Amino acid sequence: MQYRTLGRTGITVSTLSLGAMNFGQIGRTTPAEATAMVDAALDAGINLIDTADAYRDSELLVGQAIAGRRDDIILATKATLPIGELRNHQGSSRRWLYTQVDNSLKRLGVDHIDLYQMHRWDPATSDEETLSALTDLQRAGKIRYFGSSTFPAYRIVQAQWAAQANHLSRYVTEQPGYSILQRGAETHVLPVTEQYGMGVLVWSPLASGWLSGAVRAGQDVTTNRSTFMPQRFDLSLPANRAKLEAVEQLAHIAQEAGLTLIQLALGFVNAHPAVTSALIGPRTMAHLRSQLDAADTVLPPDVLDAIDRVVAPGTDLAPDEKHDAPPALLDPHLRRRTAQPALSLPIA
Repeated sequence: MQYRTLGRTGITVSTLSLGAMNFGQIGRTTPAEATAMVDAALDAGINLIDTADAYRDSELLVGQAIAGRRDDIILATKATLPIGELRNHQGSSRRWLYTQVDNSLKRLGVDHIDLYQMHRWDPATSDEETLSALTDLQRAGKIRYFGSSTFPAYRIVQAQWAAQANHLSRYVTEQPGYSILQRGAETHVLPVTEQYGMGVLVWSPLASGWLSGAVRAGQDVTTNRSTFMPQRFDLSLPANRAKLEAVEQLAHIAQEAGLTLIQLALGFVNAHPAVTSALIGPRTMAHLRSQLDAADTVLPPDVLDAIDRVVAPGTDLAPDEKHDAPPALLDPHLRRRTAQPALSLPIA
């Protein structure tokens, strides 16, 4: 296992981190299986575990799995996504973050969180409100650092400016989606994180199973994601056909280089100088072992050049799957000026 410094925090983390989204209900992983995977990951040298309040019972299972060895682990979790149906049980307000930090601490069974991340940018809450709350939680000792996840580049910049202008602590990490098939982060997000010295924890480096070998031409799709995100694997859609064509070419590149497709995919994201660690999200022990085999993969320039010829730098093969689009791209009412009623002048 290799290690890198997480931004400018001084913390050293493994270049593969354990993402726990599949622990519990989402991935149908039992408590025993989750604990076994945590054991194997730690034994392999992984020292960062990432979960979220929105991952159903994941925090509970992570807490059970790390009991008695908290000091050896960089523990990361997230907030902001809706929890239940109540109106204010979401977002990045001080009210909700104060509630959710305590809830996460209880579920995890710990007295502090190393890295507390805003799961998505909350357009209803000002940067000053959120950063002020996070800074106070940091000073109270409940969190050590805080970061963002899937923020558009301009929002990362705005938050850095807001922290400086208001003398508040700043986001020290960003967690973007990034893979060979989804390279849009290279255009704006990764250059911005480099500019501000932020650590980068990449999610979905295997592109929801597309780069694990679970989606190949002429074979049944075997990834669990296809059961609750079927549109992302519907080969009647042009974007998915483009991904399948790319996967077949990438599989050939991997074979020629003596690598598995997983090694190629994880080696690719960790080759970018802005990336600190790639989050792997295994559902089974077999998944974990196949991903740990990529821990020390370093891709030579000719292999990286071959990947660039398949998917050009900065290109998203499935742009609709992005989670960092400005709200106006998703809601047509936000990009259309409302017609103003004609001005009626009084008659003298």
